[in-house]
Amino acid sequence: MGSSRWKVAAVVLAIVGSFLPVNADEHEHTYKDKEEVVLWMNTVGPYHNRQETYKYFSLPFCAGSKKTISHYHETLGEALQGVELEFSGLDIKFKDDVMQTTYCEIDLDKAKRDAFVYAIKNHYWYQMYIDDLPIWGIVGEADENGEDYYLWTYKKLEIGFNGNRIVDVNLTSEGKVRLVPNTRIPMSYSVKWKKSDVKFEDRFDKYLDPSFFQHRIHWFSIFNSFMMVIFLVGLVSMILMRTLRKDYARYSKEEEMDDMDRDLGDEYGWKQVHGDVFRPSSHPLIFSSLIGSGCQIFSVSLIVIIVAMAEDLYTERGSMLSTAIFVYAATSPVNGYFGGSLYAKQGGRRWIKQMFIGAFLIPAMVCGTAFFINFIAIYYHASRAIPFGTMVAVCCICFFVILPLNLVGTILGRNLSGQPNFPCRVNAVPRPIPEKKWFMEPAVIVCLGGILPFGSIFIEMYFIFTSFWAYKIYYVYGFMMLVLVILCIVTVCVTIVCTYFLLNAEDYRWQWTSFLSAASTAVYVYMYSFYYYFFKTKMYGLFQTSFYFGYMAVFSTALGIMCGESCVCRELQKPDSTARLLVTAFVRKS
Repeated sequence: MGSSRWKVAAVVLAIVGSFLPVNADEHEHTYKDKEEVVLWMNTVGPYHNRQETYKYFSLPFCAGSKKTISHYHETLGEALQGVELEFSGLDIKFKDDVMQTTYCEIDLDKAKRDAFVYAIKNHYWYQMYIDDLPIWGIVGEADENGEDYYLWTYKKLEIGFNGNRIVDVNLTSEGKVRLVPNTRIPMSYSVKWKKSDVKFEDRFDKYLDPSFFQHRIHWFSIFNSFMMVIFLVGLVSMILMRTLRKDYARYSKEEEMDDMDRDLGDEYGWKQVHGDVFRPSSHPLIFSSLIGSGCQIFSVSLIVIIVAMAEDLYTERGSMLSTAIFVYAATSPVNGYFGGSLYAKQGGRRWIKQMFIGAFLIPAMVCGTAFFINFIAIYYHASRAIPFGTMVAVCCICFFVILPLNLVGTILGRNLSGQPNFPCRVNAVPRPIPEKKWFMEPAVIVCLGGILPFGSIFIEMYFIFTSFWAYKIYYVYGFMMLVLVILCIVTVCVTIVCTYFLLNAEDYRWQWTSFLSAASTAVYVYMYSFYYYFFKTKMYGLFQTSFYFGYMAVFSTALGIMCGESCVCRELQKPDSTARLLVTAFVRKS
C-alpha cells in the first residue's frame, strides 16, 4: 500500500519534476572513470506495430547477476507512453572494456521456445537505453524455409565517449543459436569503448533522417501551400472589395433619389439579413465550449511548437507529451476566457455549466479514448496499459489545475468582453429563410469547406504520421510552424468566402456553418488516415488497429475544433470580420 501511494505521488509531481535538475550521473550525463553505466532494457514488440510493446522480460530472456536497480516513471509522458525500464543486470563501467562474457543461461523448455518462435515469426525487436541513448536489436530470425528459428545470444556493444560524456552507442547482434527444446542457451555480451569526436549536443543527430524530412517534396509542398495562400487572399480581397465598392456606389446614387424612389428600390442578398445576422447561434452552450476549447488547442499547438524549436525535446523520453500536458493545463484560462465571453455575448445564463463543459470537453474525449484502449492493452498485457497511479494523476490535474484556471478565465471573459457590441439591433422576429440553390445549402458548404485547408497540410500529415506511427524522429518544427500559419490563413479565407455566400443567399445561420466548414478538415484528415493505414503501413492486430484509429480520431477531432475556432472567433471578435464588415457597411450607408 505504501509503495502504491509513492507511485501516485511520484506521478502527480512528474510534470514539475521533469523541469527540475536531478542530481544523478545518468541525468547529468557525466561520468568518472570506472563509474557504473546502467543498461536499461525497455520494451519488446512486433516491428510493424510500433505501439504494441511489452516488457522486455515478458519474453523468457534472462538477466545478469548484478543487483537489480529499480526505476520509476520520472515524467508523466514516460508513464503514458508505456516506458518500462528494467535493469539488465550487466556490469558496465565507464571506459572499462569487457571481453565477451556469459552473463546468464536460458533453460529452454517447450513453452519458452514457443514464446521465442512466436516473437521471431512476428519480427519482434527490443529497445534498450544507455545514458538516454536508444538502442534497438532484433530478437532472432528464421531460416529461408521457415522451419528452424534462431536466437541472437551475443550483444556486442560499442560505446563512444567524448571527455566524460557518452556520445554514441552501437549494438551488433551475433551468436545465432538454433532454438531446440530442453537445451541451455548461454547469453553473452561485450563492451568496447572508443574515443569519439561527436559533440554531446550533436549525439542525437545519428537518429535523425534529413534525407526524409528535408526532401525536395517537403519544400515543394510548403511552396505550393504558399501559392494557395496568395490565391485565396487575392480571391477574398477581390470578392469583398468589388462587392463593397459596387454597393457603395449604389448607395451613393440612392442618396440623390427622393424618398419615393428610395422606397421603391430593391434590397437583396446579405443586406436583407442585417437584422438577423447577429442572432445567437443554436445550442450556444455547446458552441461556446467548442470555441473556447479550440482557442486553447491553438494556444497549446503554438507554444509547444515554439518550445520544440527552441529545445530539442526529442532527446528526452516523454518530454514532448509532458510539455504538451503542462502547457494545456497552464493555458486553461484561454479556454474559459473565450468560451465564457462568447457565451455571455449570446445571452447565455448557465455559465457554470458552460464552464464545466468547456473545461472537460477535450480531457473527456482524450481520457475516454485512452480508457477504452487501456482495456485492450490490459488484455494484451502490453506496456501501453496506463497504471492506476497515472490515471489518478491525470484526474488530479483536471480537477485541481484545469478546472480552477478555467473558472478564472471564464470570470474574466464574462466581465471584460462579455457585453454584446454588435453594429445593429437584432430583430425580435426571425426573418424567414428563402429557398436557395442546392450548392448554397449549409451542408454542401460544410462538405466543400475543408478541402482546401486539407490540401494545404496533407503532405505535412504524411511526415507527421510517419514520425509517430513508424520509426522516425520528427525534428523539423520550423516546417510545422509554417504549416500551422498556412492552415490558419487558408481556413480563415475559405470560411470568409463561405460566410459571404451564405449571407448572400439570405441565410443568417452562419455561425455553425462557418465553424463546421472549417472543422470539416478533420473529416478529410481522418479519411487520409485510413489510406495511410492500409497503403503505407503493415500494422495488424486488434490492439494496434484500435490504438491507431482511436487516437487518430482524437487527433482529427482536436484539429477540427482548432480550425473551426480560428474562423468563428475571428468572425465574432474582430471588427473587420465578414459579417461585421458587410452589415456595418449597410448600416452606415442606410
